[in-house]
Amino acid sequence: MRLHDHPVTTITTTHSLVVTGDSRGLVKFFSSDLKLLHWYEGRLDCGPLVSISFAHHIPSQKNSPDGRGSVGEHYPAQSTLEASPLVVPDFTLSSSCSSSSSSSSSSSSSSLVHVTVNGTITEVVFRGHGSAIQCLAAHPSLPRLATAGYSTLLQLWDYHNKEVLVSREFEEPNYIECASFDPRGEFIGVGFTSGVVLVVEALELKDSSPVFRYSRDAVSHLSFSHDSLYMATADRDHCVTVYTKQLVVGGSGDPGEGGEGEEEEEEETVTWEFLAKYRSHYQPIESLLFGVSLDSELPRLLSLGQDRMLVEYDLERSTPDNLRLLSTDRIEQSAVPLSLTWYPPVSKESFLLLSNDRFKLRLLNSTTKMCRKMLLGPTFGSPLRKLEVLSSPVKYSESGQQQIQRYAAFHTYDRVGLLLLPHDGNPHNSQSLLAHPTGVTAMAVSYDGRYVFTAGGTDCTVNMWTTDTQALEAASHLGGEDLEPFYALLEGGRYGEFYSEMEQFFYYAQIKSQGVKTRGVRQVSPTVPVDQVPDLMRALGFYPSEQDIDDILNEIKFSDYIETGAYVTEIDLPTFIRRESE
Repeated sequence: MRLHDHPVTTITTTHSLVVTGDSRGLVKFFSSDLKLLHWYEGRLDCGPLVSISFAHHIPSQKNSPDGRGSVGEHYPAQSTLEASPLVVPDFTLSSSCSSSSSSSSSSSSSSLVHVTVNGTITEVVFRGHGSAIQCLAAHPSLPRLATAGYSTLLQLWDYHNKEVLVSREFEEPNYIECASFDPRGEFIGVGFTSGVVLVVEALELKDSSPVFRYSRDAVSHLSFSHDSLYMATADRDHCVTVYTKQLVVGGSGDPGEGGEGEEEEEEETVTWEFLAKYRSHYQPIESLLFGVSLDSELPRLLSLGQDRMLVEYDLERSTPDNLRLLSTDRIEQSAVPLSLTWYPPVSKESFLLLSNDRFKLRLLNSTTKMCRKMLLGPTFGSPLRKLEVLSSPVKYSESGQQQIQRYAAFHTYDRVGLLLLPHDGNPHNSQSLLAHPTGVTAMAVSYDGRYVFTAGGTDCTVNMWTTDTQALEAASHLGGEDLEPFYALLEGGRYGEFYSEMEQFFYYAQIKSQGVKTRGVRQVSPTVPVDQVPDLMRALGFYPSEQDIDDILNEIKFSDYIETGAYVTEIDLPTFIRRESE
């Protein structure tokens, strides 16, 4: 029998009645022989139904102030000639996101609604995301988390109490692609799939800027400068757009109050204005981040694309409609970069930390963009998609010296984990867990570094993880000291054939550097000149490109330059083993 004009999405029974719900939120009650008794339409406003759950008991007298009301007065009448009351308990509906924009009564977010049987009282118990969650943003100083996605719903959570503080639903088709708090926690920048950019207040989610429409495609990244004076966005049209914060001073109050000699009070209002836009990449942009100049407090803006280009913008010299570039550097030759973040200040040199699709981590000098070190990153099935350094308190050793140990959270395609910093390529310096089988779409870190949040996209789920750095440190120590973890990366290990070949080639390189046919007394040394490293790698079956050779030699030469002010001209066998195992 045809019961609905639209797809039936749920069916259940209660007190010998059959109850069905469809994709438009329509609920119908049928007798045991499928005669229509009653229906609810239009009054529920909860979208496509997923389930219907009824209370266990039916009260004998319904909502009567004096407790003496008759049963028929408060129950709906059946759609029969007798019009007898339909005596059923109250029920709760759960709905998913609307799949059809033509339905005017359906909602674009999923919800849990409690309904009295007469349909006059409906209470929204919970309203959540009904479509893929695409972005997460953590407050810089409070336990707040903003969640958003393709359901047009933006929610602000208190993750300590696990409750929603405020929500705002935008009009379709403004599906949210990215969001970010400013460093002061006053505003939230929101980027939409339609190319719209909007800044809202962080407390009430009210508009704090005009609606910007300078992007032709979806806005994929959004970031604020450290002083909250700049906001930058990147879109899928490979463009970077910069906005500036402006203070508008205006009079407030009645000039007639307080006499003629008193000046009216001035009120400052914050607004945002478009500065400039530049198409700086020809492939999708993977990262967009602000930094601080080393010799001043001026902000720096960098973008990294799949075209392997790292672009830095000159914000100081940029003018309206003219976004200037400061530098453009190709940082990869064949690998595709996936993420970029600032390396914590664990050394005297300022670095950028980059990951690529070949499970490698690169440390780039933040000024010269020179590759200073390339390391083996975490290998958990898929390469790192995002890295974010945890804000951890400063630790001191027993002798009173400040420890430089830090941690970074990362996620791969479907896993989330922690990485111990400074990283030296040790595979035991990282741990991960399966987070979302369908893939992780977003990750955020709490302001104190205690929690990591991940979103699963189409599973409409946000997981909250607690960081256990002590377990990570214990695993790193149990993995072995000195070269033990790196021996395990070699084929056959410490006593295998490959290691034996490395030793033999290394000793032969010593002979070659002193002359193969010389008759003089040879000097026994544990090192070989740096210029012998490319030949050693070729002898072992690895043929680096000229760019790879330059990166390797620069890494070795400048390894102690900051501390000693001198270049390293020779390399020993343990250092070469670390280099080869990675």
